Amino acid sequence: MLKAACANGWLDEQAAVLETMVAFKRAGADGILSYFSLQVARWLRDGLGR
Repeated sequence: MLKAACANGWLDEQAAVLETMVAFKRAGADGILSYFSLQVARWLRDGLGR
């Protein structure tokens, strides 16, 4: 659903995905397995677009 919303321009992909990952962590997840994992790792490595 996130990919579709981002593709239609309804959401900013980076902001939406990172917020979703943070929400999973806040809910108590010890680990998160996602199709976005590699992209999130790149964003974190590159300083989140800075």
